[in-house]
Amino acid sequence: MRLKWISSLFVLVGIWGCSSPKTLNLVEYVNPNIGTIHSRWFFYTPAAEPFGLAKLGASTNGTYGNNQGWEAVGYEDGHTSIDGFPCLHEFQIGGISLMPVTGEVKTNPGKLEDPDNGFRSRFDKKDEIARPGYYAVFLKDYQVKAELTATARVGFQRYTFSDSENAHILFNIGNRQGESGAVRDAYIKQVNENTVEGYVITEPEYVKKYQSGASVAMYFYAKLDRAPESVEVFYQDSTLMPGNEIKGPGAIMCLNYKTKKDDVVTIKVGLSYTSIENAKLNLEAEAEKLTFDEAVQATTEKWNESLNRIVVSGGTEDSKIKFYTGLYHALLGRGLANDVNGAYPKNDGTIGQIPLNKNGKPEHNHYNTDAVWGAYWNLTPLWALAYPEYYNDFVNSQLLVYKDAGWLGDGIATSKYVSGVGTNMVSIALAGAYNSGIRNFDVETGYQAALKNELGWEGRIEGAGKTDVKQFVERGYVPYENSIFYGTHPEGSSFSASHTLEYSFSAYAVAQWAKALGHTEDYKRLMSLSNSWEKLFDDSLKMIRPRVPQGEFIDNFNPLESWRGFQEGNAMQYTFFVPQNPNRLIEKVGKELFNHRLDSIFTEARKSIFGGGKVVNAFSGLQSPYNHGNQPSLHISWLFNFSGKPFLTQKWTRLICDEFYGISGEHGYGYGQDEDQGQLGAWYVMAAMGLFDVQGGSCERPTFQMGSPLFDKIEIKLNPMNAVGQTFVIETVNNTPDAYYIQSATLNGKPLEQCWMYRDELYQGGILKLTMGNQPNEQWGVENPPHCSE
Repeated sequence: MRLKWISSLFVLVGIWGCSSPKTLNLVEYVNPNIGTIHSRWFFYTPAAEPFGLAKLGASTNGTYGNNQGWEAVGYEDGHTSIDGFPCLHEFQIGGISLMPVTGEVKTNPGKLEDPDNGFRSRFDKKDEIARPGYYAVFLKDYQVKAELTATARVGFQRYTFSDSENAHILFNIGNRQGESGAVRDAYIKQVNENTVEGYVITEPEYVKKYQSGASVAMYFYAKLDRAPESVEVFYQDSTLMPGNEIKGPGAIMCLNYKTKKDDVVTIKVGLSYTSIENAKLNLEAEAEKLTFDEAVQATTEKWNESLNRIVVSGGTEDSKIKFYTGLYHALLGRGLANDVNGAYPKNDGTIGQIPLNKNGKPEHNHYNTDAVWGAYWNLTPLWALAYPEYYNDFVNSQLLVYKDAGWLGDGIATSKYVSGVGTNMVSIALAGAYNSGIRNFDVETGYQAALKNELGWEGRIEGAGKTDVKQFVERGYVPYENSIFYGTHPEGSSFSASHTLEYSFSAYAVAQWAKALGHTEDYKRLMSLSNSWEKLFDDSLKMIRPRVPQGEFIDNFNPLESWRGFQEGNAMQYTFFVPQNPNRLIEKVGKELFNHRLDSIFTEARKSIFGGGKVVNAFSGLQSPYNHGNQPSLHISWLFNFSGKPFLTQKWTRLICDEFYGISGEHGYGYGQDEDQGQLGAWYVMAAMGLFDVQGGSCERPTFQMGSPLFDKIEIKLNPMNAVGQTFVIETVNNTPDAYYIQSATLNGKPLEQCWMYRDELYQGGILKLTMGNQPNEQWGVENPPHCSE
């Protein structure tokens, strides 16, 4: 069934216009509310552009903040009251929240269980609309309709009031929002009757951990189309007082109005991470003469352009909803950090300048990002396939921080180091870009940054992650050393085995890059390190097992025990983490045992919906044999392509798409598991097209391996940045819901007997045609396993 809210979209053809006849209205398949139960702060921001800075959405518990910086907070599909409409949602970034109210002003947001004791308002799901670029809801307690949209750097909020002598708009600036951390300082000023400006400076938990003493600053410049009757200010939980200026933590400004039924107030909020002046410039450049409805139309068209780069037909309605909602999340996350004039926040807290092109525009953009941990199996292959211009900017963005601060950063919040898991896999993303023909960046600087990331330990800062890399480089493995609880330090790590596996993989990626650039000695050294995983392979168990500093394997070993040597996973899952050389892993385990074990793992994991079952928790499934809700497992179902059983990759990837992913608030990405800023969504997109790369683009000549496409036809629009052809089309025959299995294949009319192709072949354009069936063809794709560069 098509999304229930489609009929209430005011019909795009009417009020909001429509895209060109060749552009399909694919936003109708996106449901932002899918998977919002137990979701992260940055997950729910319907009113935003692709990769935008301004990311607006409703907050149901964002004012709670979180203790460690990662816990689920922000918006949940099952909540029944709203505490504000923040303009900024990123990893470790949150703020600039507005809220329309009527009657007596309450001076704190209140709690979900007792909304009457705060300025939050109840709402009904039937009165809510959410789609890419637009959000609307009716606030029952105040009889106010709130609507949100955005340009790249400007948030729009439009409120339609009821008849009231006491209508108000709250600028909640000086209080914690989502993952923002504690507020260090805040400032709000009414500059003139139609203008409010200010800032908030926060101390996110991950900044405190990885770059102690640093902070995240957010600036705004807001224009109102109707001046308030009067203005008051207050600190949260304090009393209102007359005034048009307030400073310090807890600061809130209250604009007071007298309204008649259907009176409208529209606010444009220019946003910046550098200064109020640049927030104003962003507003003037993007939205000075733009109306709310025009902004909705423009943003809707941008979403449709981005979604139309991959057009699917056939398949079920649910599959299309999952596909385009997953693609939406892949394009929503990791948003802009620079201003229209190229100004950007530097790592040291000063303002940097991106060079401008001949048109006066920045040569590239700068972005915030959650960790790259696992992104090489979902986001970067998708970016390389259909969004290479963003991938190129992402690389340049990473290099900005490297040039400014000396190290690559796995996670970045306004250029501050916020390493998501204390490792650093950015090298794989950089090498993958180069190997995919995306090279409009300083290649030698990028290579040196990646090389330093793999081998450098002297002066290595906490924010660069991999503080145990010296052990890896000198010993060939990281020893299990848990003197720091759940910690990593120069002598070892509580996550020693998973680090050894990850560093082996990233060493391989940079080795391949070294080979391509002619750095022969680097290539030899890094390739040797890429085999370090074998030092942790226990031949008696045919599994990866941590070693202590003295060299012995750890005792009391339980392959399903999480956290002991393995970050967010266990030995059963991590034994398969040899993406750089699956053939060697299969050889060491033994092909027959490898296939039996792997197939048995999926048979067992299916009982718990390929993860944590119906336990609503980000870490559910960590003690399962396979956990699709977390990054370490995301490539495992594709390893049958290397072990002579590609039909099992076809079977299990199809079932994961059908059963792990859902279309409800609770069952979206597993049950309450962490979608991770586009990663699980992008995995679905790739798997639903039947394309994946276990090596994550790290091979000198990378490949795509094949799975089981969910649709009758998939059209991928290629980009001249890294492709020669214009489109690549995947067509399937006899593709029913239970026809998982490839019977035969042709590529551009010629028989294809292998279960993979080089990426550069795909970039030539053409047609891949797959004949499907409900019984496996155990001979197809077996003889020539996927290419892995030496």
